[in-house]
Amino acid sequence: MTTVAILPISDANGERIYQAIAGDKRSIGKTAGEALDALTSQLENEEFGSLLVIQDFCPDGFFGAKQQERLSELMNLWRTARDSGQALSPAQQIELDRLVETELKAATARSTGFLQQIIE
Repeated sequence: MTTVAILPISDANGERIYQAIAGDKRSIGKTAGEALDALTSQLENEEFGSLLVIQDFCPDGFFGAKQQERLSELMNLWRTARDSGQALSPAQQIELDRLVETELKAATARSTGFLQQIIE
């Protein structure tokens, strides 16, 4: 089963939108559901399972407020660079990739904790 993370981010106007991520596939939507729908259209049927847990995206012990803020800043920089045909600096791209990976691991840890609560 593929793990999917849905992150709240800001668009170029500072409005909240959502990015869904599964491995190397990404999508963006005005709502978490829209981002998920766009992502699932990119996945093979066997890649996406039916268990879906949606979190309120508040900072927690897995991914804190400073990390969320920095991820949002870097995503805004990435969109600006993309829209102008540029790329982030290598250091910024590495930092962005690491934060996305950290949030994905955090989402997995949250899900694991949630499943343990259900099983107990």
